[in-house]
Parts: sequence; structure tokens; C-alpha cells
Amino acid sequence: MPILLDAEPAPLPFDPRTTALVIIDMQRDFLEPGGFGESLGNDVGLLAAAVGPCRALLAAARSAGLLVVHTREGHAPDLSDAPPAKLERGAPTARIGAPGPMGRILIRGEPGHDIVPALAPLPGEPVIDKPGKGAFYATDLARVLEARAIATLLVCGVTTEVCVHTTVREANDRGYRCVVVSDACGSYIPEFHAAGLAMIKAQGGIFGWVSDSAAVVAALNAGG
Repeated sequence: MPILLDAEPAPLPFDPRTTALVIIDMQRDFLEPGGFGESLGNDVGLLAAAVGPCRALLAAARSAGLLVVHTREGHAPDLSDAPPAKLERGAPTARIGAPGPMGRILIRGEPGHDIVPALAPLPGEPVIDKPGKGAFYATDLARVLEARAIATLLVCGVTTEVCVHTTVREANDRGYRCVVVSDACGSYIPEFHAAGLAMIKAQGGIFGWVSDSAAVVAALNAGG
């Protein structure tokens, strides 16, 4: 039976049986003190603030039986899946594959590539390793969602204006209904976070809906 979610630009009815929680790139290198993100001069506390709301969403989603999908941005150790234009960006000592505070930067298998312990995947929860900003590009995400007949995505993670936004735009083009959970997302640049959320719900929900963790948890608990 559909549940009504309090959201903008309008309430959204959704069916938990065809809904997935997608947690974007909550990785140590981006969120933890001493990681790659902080080494670039960013305030990682702005991203860490999303961990608590993400944990609440994760617990509610698991309790309600939703499909939970985790993503991680990173590349193969030989960088064969990283285009030259991406490898050339940044200072020479802070580029993809260079030694970083938590191992080689954005390389699969390095400590910094791991998801933060508070949001660790459970056995059986898909973990999508993506080489790009969006979670659909060069990954199995579409097949994972299709196998469960998923129609609605609850999206959270970091950063709001980059990997979250790119994934939502990709999903929108594929016909998914997307809800971005505002307080369970974060950006190193607060103005970008606010603008990213505004873009999602603008013009009647051009890319989807925006809600918050309290509303989503309440809806999932009501449906249980």
C-alpha cells in the first residue's frame, strides 16, 4: 500500500516494496579528519553532519525491508578506468592515484576508499563501485534496481551538488522518481548544498522531490 511522504514541491505517495535507499559515497577520505577532503582545505564537519541522518534512514530502511544500495567513488589500482581529463585535475601531489593521508587517493582497496564505519554495509547490501560522479555510469546499478522492480529512489550522501546531483539526474532520465533527503546530504560549500536542493525541486520537481530524514523515517515507520 502506498505511503504518503511529506516532501517538496508536493507530498509524494510511494510503495516501500518498489523503493530503494541509495547512499552516495559516504567514504572515509571525504568525511573523516585527516582524509583527502580535509587535506585540500575543506571543513569535513560539513559532510560529517550528514552521518547521523543517514544512520537514521539506514535503520528505518532496513527495518522496512527496502533495498539498500551503497556507492563508492574510486578507480582500479592501475587507473585503467580513469579518463586522462580526470587524472590531470588538481595539484600534482593531490591527484587520483597519488599517495594521500589514507592511502592512494580514490583507489579501490585503500583505507580512504572505505565507507565510514557508522554506515557500513551489511552482508547482501549491494556496494556499487563507480568510476564517475554518477552511480549509473559504468556500473551495475541499473541491473540491481531492475531486478527488484524499483521505481522510487531515496537518495542521500555526498556531495549534494556533485555525486548526489549527478546520480539523481541520471536516474531522472531513466524514469526513476527521486527523493533527495536534505539533511542526509552534505557539501563542503554550503551555498552549493542549498542551490543543489533548490534545483531538484524547482519548476514542479524538475529532477524530483526534497524531503528530510525525519519525514522519511516517519513515513517508513508508518508503513511498517
